[in-house]
Amino acid sequence: MGGAVGSFESMSGMSVAAPRRSRGAAALIGVLLGVLGVLVIPASPASAHAALVRTSPAQNAIVATAPAAVVLTFSESVRPVAGKVTVIGPDGKRADTGTPNAAGKTVTIPLRSGGARGTYLVSFRVISADGHPVGGGYSYSVGAPSATPPTATASGGVDPVVNVLIHVARYLGYAGLVLVVGPALVLMLLWPDRLSRRDPRRLVWVGLGLIAIGTITGLLLQAPYTTGGSLTQITGSDLRDVLRSQFGTVSVFRLGVVAAAAVLLRPVLAGRGGPTDRALLAILGVAGVATWPLSGHPAASPVPPVSIVADAVHVASMAVWLGGLVMLVGFLLRRADDRELRAILPVWARWAALAVCALLLAGTVQALIEIGTPKALFSTAYGQLVLAKLGLFSMVIAVAAYSRRMVRTRLAAARPGHLRRAIWAELGITAVVLALSTVLVQTTPARTAVANQEGATPPSYYSATLTSSLYSLQVDLDPAAVGDNSVHLFAYAPDGKPQPVAEWKASASLPGNGIEAIDVPLLKITDNHAIGEIRLPTAGDWRFSFTLRTTDIDQASVTTTVAVK
Repeated sequence: MGGAVGSFESMSGMSVAAPRRSRGAAALIGVLLGVLGVLVIPASPASAHAALVRTSPAQNAIVATAPAAVVLTFSESVRPVAGKVTVIGPDGKRADTGTPNAAGKTVTIPLRSGGARGTYLVSFRVISADGHPVGGGYSYSVGAPSATPPTATASGGVDPVVNVLIHVARYLGYAGLVLVVGPALVLMLLWPDRLSRRDPRRLVWVGLGLIAIGTITGLLLQAPYTTGGSLTQITGSDLRDVLRSQFGTVSVFRLGVVAAAAVLLRPVLAGRGGPTDRALLAILGVAGVATWPLSGHPAASPVPPVSIVADAVHVASMAVWLGGLVMLVGFLLRRADDRELRAILPVWARWAALAVCALLLAGTVQALIEIGTPKALFSTAYGQLVLAKLGLFSMVIAVAAYSRRMVRTRLAAARPGHLRRAIWAELGITAVVLALSTVLVQTTPARTAVANQEGATPPSYYSATLTSSLYSLQVDLDPAAVGDNSVHLFAYAPDGKPQPVAEWKASASLPGNGIEAIDVPLLKITDNHAIGEIRLPTAGDWRFSFTLRTTDIDQASVTTTVAVK
């Protein structure tokens, strides 16, 4: 396409006025980065991106005997932050022992045996699957509440400076992607041969630099972001933990893609690259774009493959569209002559139309997954940001439609000034949409926010610890009411360590009403954790029996009575 466009120059005797390069470049950078002052700086601290949906013992529960462990269940997979998951006993001392065990959505905190009567305070800080910290705490009592409950420092906060810089780093990464993808495509496929490539090439190198700076900064900031510390409290062990996480792995891979792209882009941007170089760049581009959803919300969505693909399409379409607009308003509309614009603009209009369609489709899929219900759309910060983004996007579509009409009626080449002003408006609004996307990445998804609003534990939630000569069994029944109920079982050895179970059996009966034993189908989740579902047809004092076989010959049974309302 570049050669075809370049041939138009020999057919035209029109001269092209010298562009005001420095002012145009400064304006472009100002549009992309100046929006930070509007949306990023005043942003509030990021909320937790995983919800605590179940605890054992339950929040504010009073249990008869001390449990062998505290179990926290979240809405998505998490990993504990070292030293930030604790249980404080009635005497103000640590009641937990050993290292918390994380298995998917469940975190088990082993407790010392022989716990005293009184109130216990559970404090936790974990990292959700999308790399964001989740902190909080609750209390329960053994026997009776303490007259003076223990206290502990909250572990859920994020340093304000770190929070702002995290937003800036993410925005730099998005801005860099825009300055690489769109300009590179235009230089490869639409750039007239007669025009100098020096300034557009510089724009691409600036974009690669912004991606690298944003990624490295994000890696460094992720340590205090997850631990809750400040910039002066970053340690080598914290950085190692970040590098071992999915966020760290994906970020390092992105830096590798940037380095490889820098090598391949040099001949391509100079107009000397062949088909092999372009094919390799396309593969690198797909891999690089995929690193954004892999380190964010899509990786922790209910349907990760769909969310990751949708988000990758969304990010790539944004980069093509916005990056192409930068090239049009910054260079082509200033330097290309009438015949060149007549060849370039129809092709760009088709690109833009495809990018817009992809944005709409991918954005719709993302919204359906991350929001879920109309209530969440209007009642959560995430939903409200999506509505704001949709409103701005509608404005962009209106401006783009005006630009496309100019191209179709061939007015754009004759009146480049009018088209330039329309594209400046389109570029400015789209940059604000890009900033909103940056804030959305740091905002709790609507589905999780609704789960947080609904609370972790229903009032009728039942929790108890049953003991036998072989094991201790923590039993959770939710909601302990007529209808469908969930059963969670956690087995522990006498020393408080998780007890592997070879076979699980459970049944429920209501002798007072003549209801014989109903088997509870159980599904093994881990070696010491099983879950089941049972429908209780009527209220009353239900008798639950559990039989656990720990070896080929060793097994024991325990029972409990649950008041079902």
